[in-house]
Amino acid sequence: MTLCKLAWGNVRRASRDYLVYLITLALGVTVFYAFNTISEQATSAGIGKELGDTIAGIVSGLTIFLAAVMGFLMVYANNFIMKRRKQQFGLYQVLGMGRGQVALIMTLETAIVSLGALAIGLACGIGLSQLMTFFTASLFRTQIANFHFFVSADAALFTVECLAAIFFVTLVFNLRVVARAKVIDLMGARRSNEAAAVRNPWVSAALFVVGCVLVGVAYERLLRDGLPVMMDSQEEMSRFYITTGTVIVGTILLFFGLSGFLLKALQAARGLWWRGLNMFTLRQLAAKVNTVSMSMAVISMILFLAFTSVTTGMSIANVMNEGVERGTPADYTTQVVYHSPTAIHELQKPELTEGLASTTRPVDVLDAATQAQHANDSTVNLAAIAGTSVQVDVYDAAPAVGEQPLVSTAEFARATGKTLPQAANTGDDRDSAMGIMSESTYNHYLAFRGKEGMSLGADGYLVTSNLGTSVIDIYNAALAAGHEVTLGSHTLRPSRATVDEDASTFVNMATGSNVGTLVVPDEVLAGLNLPVQYSYLLLDYPAGSDASAIDKKFGNAANYGTVTDAAGQDVGSFGMSSTRIGIYESTDSSNGLISYLSIYIGFVLVVACGAILTIQQLSGVADAVPSYRLLAELGTDAASLHRSLLAQQAVFFAFPLVVALAHSAVALHVIIDVMETLGALTIGGTVGLTCAIFVAAYGGYFLLTYGMGAGIVRESARGRRLA
Repeated sequence: MTLCKLAWGNVRRASRDYLVYLITLALGVTVFYAFNTISEQATSAGIGKELGDTIAGIVSGLTIFLAAVMGFLMVYANNFIMKRRKQQFGLYQVLGMGRGQVALIMTLETAIVSLGALAIGLACGIGLSQLMTFFTASLFRTQIANFHFFVSADAALFTVECLAAIFFVTLVFNLRVVARAKVIDLMGARRSNEAAAVRNPWVSAALFVVGCVLVGVAYERLLRDGLPVMMDSQEEMSRFYITTGTVIVGTILLFFGLSGFLLKALQAARGLWWRGLNMFTLRQLAAKVNTVSMSMAVISMILFLAFTSVTTGMSIANVMNEGVERGTPADYTTQVVYHSPTAIHELQKPELTEGLASTTRPVDVLDAATQAQHANDSTVNLAAIAGTSVQVDVYDAAPAVGEQPLVSTAEFARATGKTLPQAANTGDDRDSAMGIMSESTYNHYLAFRGKEGMSLGADGYLVTSNLGTSVIDIYNAALAAGHEVTLGSHTLRPSRATVDEDASTFVNMATGSNVGTLVVPDEVLAGLNLPVQYSYLLLDYPAGSDASAIDKKFGNAANYGTVTDAAGQDVGSFGMSSTRIGIYESTDSSNGLISYLSIYIGFVLVVACGAILTIQQLSGVADAVPSYRLLAELGTDAASLHRSLLAQQAVFFAFPLVVALAHSAVALHVIIDVMETLGALTIGGTVGLTCAIFVAAYGGYFLLTYGMGAGIVRESARGRRLA
């Protein structure tokens, strides 16, 4: 009982030292509990149980990983507390306490703070989980079905288990410190502050400049080469690895030389160097270069990952949300993918190509699906559920093996002087070949969509595409400039100055699927004798029918197998089949999951970075207490001491954030370039709000650090014995 009272009294007296530990642990508990109530949130938010359980499983696994990160963070936090309390624990042993009793006091103190964090975190988590129900419904685009106040026993138990693991790991490290330390070391802990090592400022300045150059080189390489979209390309991956290594090394060198660079720059400005406590402030910054440069670089990279992952994840969700309405032109779509002459040629083995053939005559997709259904009862009879339908046939612009395509996206880019986006720029016309469609086919498609037909005349053409603004802008510029296209003996001119994106989708898909299809007069296409590339079937259910009930008939049996021509040759196979409702549901589910996990990971990483910097800086302030006391004895006023402290901590908090934002800006420029090839992209709204919350959390730790550091400086100036 006596030890319990002593432990409780210690916690109360050292409450300021435990504040960072308490706040960070309470935040962890709050987030762990709130995000692990997704199953309960799903019930109120109208999300299906199966999806809710799937997300819950993913979040649980992710929580274990984040709990490990939080455990490391708590050990780091305790290093600061132990540094401040070593002399006290040594005094206990001098007064006759055994190491076991000291260890028990430490255990009780850690348990008291952990239980306090658990109580605060669970209370905040329960409240946050109620609010998150509405947030979850907005992410998954559902309506609140049956909102009620809830408390999840499973989430609370899982959170307690994570906290218990963190507590155990923290305790083991604390006990290890006391068990190994000698009493004389504990009693002299105040005097054995970390040695201040100031590097040669010229060396530091040189390292800083080299780091900036390397980061600039990495930026230039990333902007030039882009992301390795073709993951199987060894050359692309090698370039990306070199770029990644360059930016990492550059970031480390930048921070390693930062304090010395600032020191040298300020020394050059003599008037500024001798003003106030600037010399002391810069010396304090430079003294920490050996211990904090690596951690600042790591923190900067973690912040970069947090901002980039959240922005990228939510941008993907944004692209899918923006494109889902345009990308679902029919209740049901399927397609036949034909064997191209080039694909058959590249197989090169008779046993693989036997029976395969390309064709210039498209099959009747609805008829082929009906025949497949008669042969396989597991498929659905499309003819029986069809109200209205249309077939869209697209021909391959490459007339024969080895020949360049008659028309390509790269050709349009060259005609306008624009550059294809990196995701679509292979440098080869063959890889950017466009499809070709007849005017009559396109008019049938327009009639099916309820749109007005069009006339090309004898020498007109138009372009259809829904791939995204980065590609659409190229087509629009070429069309507006009157770019002529030569097909065989025909020279065609644009009949329309812009691409009609709303009339360019031939298959249900949330993202852009039509890279570019040229619509030409029927007689022009007939004279080219091109192989068929795709046949799309767009089908609407009968008026007044229950679309959801019809969709349920498909299940997983949406593949109708291979397609043969009249001669019995295998000319292609059925590709992806999808329904409008299915695309909406999968898009909402995917978007919600991506956004949910991105925010969860990003917030925990930002909190971890803020907490590490806070603990690091408070430890530095504690080490510098003799210097602050000496300045106070020499007559330095408290305001000057506080300004010096604020400047030091602003550098350590602001520079990792600035570098992380710079890395993120360049990376997102490239990522957006890729995203814009999939559909319309608008970064803002939720993305901006989320990143603002992250920066606010990071700034909150900065304010906490300054407040606690200022308290330590005030005590040192008054000559008080710390803690």
